[in-house]
Amino acid sequence: MVESLMARSYDEPFTLYGLLAETIETPPDRSWVAFTLREGARFSDGSEVTVEDVIWSFETLGREGHPRYRNAWDAVSDIRKTGPRSLRIDFSEPNRELPLILGLRPVLKREQWENRADGRGFAESGLEPVIGSGPYVIADFEPGRYITFRRDPDWWGADLAVNRGLNNFDEIRYEFFRNADALWQAVQTGAVDFFADSDPVRWAEGYDFPAAAQGKLRRAEIEHGRPTGMEGFVFNTRRAPLDDRRVREALALAFDWEWMNERLYRGQLRRIRSYFDNSVLGFEGRAEGHERAILEPFAASLPEGTLDEGWRPPVSDGTGRDRRNLRRAARLLDEAGWTVSNGQRRGPGGEALTLEALVLSTEDETLASLWAQALARLGVTLSVRRVDAAQYQLRRQEYDYDIVTNRWSMSLSPGTEQRLYFGAAGRDAPGTRNYMGVADPAVEAAIDAMLAAEEEADFRAAVRALDRVLSAGIYVVPFGVLPSDRIAHSSAMHRPERAPLYGWWGWWAGPATWWRE
Repeated sequence: MVESLMARSYDEPFTLYGLLAETIETPPDRSWVAFTLREGARFSDGSEVTVEDVIWSFETLGREGHPRYRNAWDAVSDIRKTGPRSLRIDFSEPNRELPLILGLRPVLKREQWENRADGRGFAESGLEPVIGSGPYVIADFEPGRYITFRRDPDWWGADLAVNRGLNNFDEIRYEFFRNADALWQAVQTGAVDFFADSDPVRWAEGYDFPAAAQGKLRRAEIEHGRPTGMEGFVFNTRRAPLDDRRVREALALAFDWEWMNERLYRGQLRRIRSYFDNSVLGFEGRAEGHERAILEPFAASLPEGTLDEGWRPPVSDGTGRDRRNLRRAARLLDEAGWTVSNGQRRGPGGEALTLEALVLSTEDETLASLWAQALARLGVTLSVRRVDAAQYQLRRQEYDYDIVTNRWSMSLSPGTEQRLYFGAAGRDAPGTRNYMGVADPAVEAAIDAMLAAEEEADFRAAVRALDRVLSAGIYVVPFGVLPSDRIAHSSAMHRPERAPLYGWWGWWAGPATWWRE
């Protein structure tokens, strides 16, 4: 429904094209950006998209919108109209990302929100449909049950090259279900045309119902080049003994992913090897060139082998009791001063090596419990505590845990959010996503190099350096991910032969390119 000044290309990592904006101008240091609106850009009610709408949208979202909008707005020093269809935004300091980020901000119709008769402010909830300039409008809805979008026959942007081949469905209806079982029943009976299936066991064994057998419901596995991101058990290095890398490596060696994957997921998941795995941004082999130059000043403090092959999660024999890995883990614990006494690992002062894993879901509880069984063979006690969502969030925000689960989703265009994830300030400041408490000069240098990069090769090298040094720290025991996007869909629905780089990634990268016959 709502468009922005610029549009992503989901076959390119972070390339934007003009959408509402016809031209974009920015200096080499990107200390400002200027946009010129396309003549003819219209909202769904037929009114013109104006510079005043853009400025009002940016200011309002920056001050009253979701917090994700406010961070970028804080860096804006000035925004002003420069012509009938043009505006300029100045930044408090140069930032290569900000012109792109602001180019993706939604543009709303100012008149809809200002001087409302009911007195309702922008930040107040309501059920009045937003007036946007996009290809769809709301046709019908019932809160908690469904919402239907209808393609606007008068959409102003239908003939733009950036939109060609997209938005092919006349009507899109989202159905809401009270639980996963009810949704799955709807898929089986053909009431749902399109279903993204993330359950590996169901994908392997659950499609034996008539619609699938008769070919009315088809399954597609769509390859993509998105980074895996990182998901797993996170060590809080603010606490002993998890501040010792040898202890973290020992605990990681006891996590038999191959056995768990086969037992719980029918071997369907692929182990996450690093934060930017499965993409051109993930590190491979020896650090060379610019990647090595970024990390070389810290070589003496980096774990052994970081600049060579780097660290990867250990691979087991899949038996659930790999003696080779357990022997390595035992030696590391011995070296760290945690020796066995009466079957229990104890430190120099006689204290037992006991840890607690904080979990939220049944799945994570199962994984932690199986891990605890393996650790018991090493003399390590891992207790598993499942808490409600409110307590879980509070304890994560305050870093009040030994081990917790988390997922960092990574894109092909990482930027300033990496400081929120892994910046040294987050070791002490509460509320960041630096759940492991990393404060490493090599990480800081890699993030600095990534944000300063002006050439694609330098950018990739910097992200690979970040990926390499984070992996070497062994801050996370990684889980697994699906090897592809898995979609169950009606046989009447078709898609291009070649999937975009992002695969199926939300509506715009996935089904927006599909059509019905």
